[in-house]
Amino acid sequence: MRKYLLLTTTLLLGACGGGSGAGPDVVSAPPPVVGGKEGSFVDPTEAKTYKAIGGTHTFQYRVEDRSDNNGQTGQLYQGNASTVRDSDISISYDPRDAIYTLKVVDALSGASFDGRFQDPAHRVDFGGANEPQFGNARFQNPNVQFLESGTGDASKGGAETPPVGQTDESLDITTMFMLKPGSETQYVTYAGFVSNQISWSEDSATNAAGEEVNFDVVDFTLQRGAFAYGELTNTAAVPKTGSASYQGSMIASMIFNPTLDGQSQVGSDIYPSYFQWVEGSANLAVNFAAGTIGLDLSGRAFATQDDGVSGFTGEGVLAQGATFSATGAGTINLANFGGFRGEFSQAGFVNPDGSRYDVNIAGSSLDGAFYGPAAEEVGGGFRIVGGTPDERIDILGAFIGK
Repeated sequence: MRKYLLLTTTLLLGACGGGSGAGPDVVSAPPPVVGGKEGSFVDPTEAKTYKAIGGTHTFQYRVEDRSDNNGQTGQLYQGNASTVRDSDISISYDPRDAIYTLKVVDALSGASFDGRFQDPAHRVDFGGANEPQFGNARFQNPNVQFLESGTGDASKGGAETPPVGQTDESLDITTMFMLKPGSETQYVTYAGFVSNQISWSEDSATNAAGEEVNFDVVDFTLQRGAFAYGELTNTAAVPKTGSASYQGSMIASMIFNPTLDGQSQVGSDIYPSYFQWVEGSANLAVNFAAGTIGLDLSGRAFATQDDGVSGFTGEGVLAQGATFSATGAGTINLANFGGFRGEFSQAGFVNPDGSRYDVNIAGSSLDGAFYGPAAEEVGGGFRIVGGTPDERIDILGAFIGK
């Protein structure tokens, strides 16, 4: 098993408290309600809870450091994208004490977290003594903020540094990030989370020679998500005529294994399943009169996130800086959807060296809604699932625009 020597720092981590029985008022749960007064989302004066639109996915696996079985075993991958009116993701904020609460309970993706970021020390950032844990990304947008809480006696690592632990050590840490409300839009923003549950242990097995052999074991439960949330537009205030164009940002979490649904090797390179983030822009064209929408996404992929023990030896089929594009279309149906819904016709990447990877789309979804008193802004989530045999790719993301 590969070992790393890290300069560890004291984790300013506190236990994530569970949600209380009597929470703040829900302001954007279906059916749509009147958007808050101007400034209430950017500069809130009262506690509120927002339902989010987006997706979550989880990946569970084990890595055993033994000569005859080195790779990701016992794999279970699950993903799900919510609709406007069917979401198990909520974000609460109370300006009285500046506390955020994130709740994710999605049986279809296996994602589960319910915790409060109540300690001022839960605010972390890149460049400080306590940087965001492994699995996060150094997003190019300077207005992305990070909150992190959890427990652990092992080194949590960093965005580019895998976590490291010894036998009987473990980590259970969740990072929530968000684009600061008001930095780009006034009524909607995007957020996401990274949750790592990792444990280190020992096991034994009988080898071919009949000898009992001990080996190290690392168990992973990784959760990722991206979603949009804010002040929904009252259905009656959404225009019925004319058209509009919305521009804004997008983020996405992607899991990828280009060679086999598990562990495989091409030449001397080994490719287990791994996560990558994508950051970029969104352009949404809306024809209110016809009830149609068109979405164009573009962005760049971050570096492959190698967990340090799965045996990844390549540089990633999708290299850092690979450009992403996707095209989708759909229809507006406020009565049935609470917003708009559609699917994607194209998605793919172009590496810095010019090589292409086009997603063979087996399934996709595009769900969004209008935000602000008069539909001044939009937000939503999307999912793109690949269908090539012996390959795993699933892209889940969120977008906003004004």
